[in-house]
Order: sequence, then structure tokens, then C-alpha cells
Amino acid sequence: MSAPERLTWHGAESADWDGPGLAGWLRVAWRGPLLVVLMLWALLVSLALRPLERRLWGLSRPVTSRITQAACRAGLVVLRLRLRVTGQPMQGHGAMVANHSSWLDIFALNARASVYFVSKAEVASWPGIGWLARATGTVFIRRERREATAQVRLLRERLAHGHRLVFFPEGTSTDGRRVLPFKPTLFAAFLSPDQPDLEIQPVSLAYRAPDGEASRFYGWWGDMEFGPHMLRMLSARRHGEIALTYHAPLRVADHPDRKALARALEARVRAGLDEAGALEAQPAMAEA
Repeated sequence: MSAPERLTWHGAESADWDGPGLAGWLRVAWRGPLLVVLMLWALLVSLALRPLERRLWGLSRPVTSRITQAACRAGLVVLRLRLRVTGQPMQGHGAMVANHSSWLDIFALNARASVYFVSKAEVASWPGIGWLARATGTVFIRRERREATAQVRLLRERLAHGHRLVFFPEGTSTDGRRVLPFKPTLFAAFLSPDQPDLEIQPVSLAYRAPDGEASRFYGWWGDMEFGPHMLRMLSARRHGEIALTYHAPLRVADHPDRKALARALEARVRAGLDEAGALEAQPAMAEA
């Protein structure tokens, strides 16, 4: 039995936080329920429409994907977190890859494109988030070497149905101030002779913290728990901005192997973070 890959990054310490004050709790009191209602509405409507949608379009989700987009856009509005977009999401089928800083990445990427996320299998069992992920067609995988072949086969099946997949090749989230080396394993799914015209679009996500807050304010990494991080986002008096940059897609066939493809995409994503002023200068880090 192969050991699973190390999936948790601990490269920075999170800032201390004493919890919301009275005003913060008041913001939680209206933002929290409103966000829950939005997500629950999206889930229930999607579940109600999915049987008819499946009958008409099979695995494609032309209707329910729009509901997901609307809910994620509304969620950012509730948080008062601005989304600034540069470039355009790819129109054809294929994939997008992005750096991973927070659960907020899901809201940002869903808000601007109809996509299917590739996520670690554990997310399927998370309360609330797991239900939403399953309802929106997320592809769940186990990052174990012994299952690599099966995962590649699953991703190729989804690509063959014309799905636009999104995944985070770093394999973990960080503090948003760096891009870790991209793991090349999943890129094998795109090197298929049956789909020679596949493209992958690199996407950079840069978070700008509110005035007076640490630059790592939005990062969610290491052993940080979801509940307290969500509470901090809901209670914040003001929020900053997410800069979402869509780079030009790369043609898979122009790269000799999955490692070369991973390096090229990683370089584009890192350059985008650097241009946004969010990249923290530091020595290169080797990931297991």
C-alpha cells in the first residue's frame, strides 16, 4: 500500500485573532443566515431541476451551473468582498488550474465561469460544503499513488463529456503569498491521443487584505479550522478584494509530457500573482 501524499502546508503562522466584538457579532447575525439561505436555495433548486436536466442534456449542467454562479456571486456580495476580473474564462472544454489560498477560491472561480471542480474525496463528507459540492458535479478523487490510474480514467471520462474542470495542482492551500510547485500527477489525464486539441487555462487568484489587516488575512491553510475562519470573514467590518486573472490557455499537445505541462502552467500562475503584487519573495520550496 502506497503512502498518501502530504497535503497540508504549514509554511507560515496565522495571525492571532480574539474573535468578533459586539459589532462583529451583529454582522455575523445577518450575514451568516443570509449566506446559508443563499446556498440552501441553490442546493434545493439544483436538486429539483437536475433530473430533468439530466434527461435533456445528460452529464452537462447548462441550467444548474448558472444557479451555482448566481449563488456564488451573491455570496461575495453578502460578504462585501469585491471581485476584480482580468481576462476571460476559456470557452471550450478542457481545464483551468489555479493557486489555492482559501475556501473563498471556490466562490471566486464559480462566480465567473461554468466549471466542475476536482476535489479531494474528504470534502464529500463535510457538512454543508460536501452537499453543495456533490450537487454541483464536483469530481472527487483520492490523492494516493495506487489510485492514480483510476483517477486519470475518471477525469478523461469527464473531459470526453465536454466538462470544463478546475483543480488546484499545488495539492494544498497556502497563505495566498506564494505558489507551491505544481504536482504533475493529474496532468496525465490531459495527455490523451483521443483529445488532441485540449487546452488548460492558468488562473491566478490574488487576495488584497482590508486596510489594517495582515496580508495573509484571507489565507486558510495548515491546521486552521473552517468554522473560525468563516466567522472571521462574516464578522469583518470591511473587506478587501479578490483579483482573478484568466491567462491565455495553453495547448496540451505543445508540451512533451505532464511534468513540462505542469511547469509551464505553474510559471504562468506565479507570474500572475507576482504582477498582482501578492507574491512573497522567498527561496524555492520543495514539496513532497
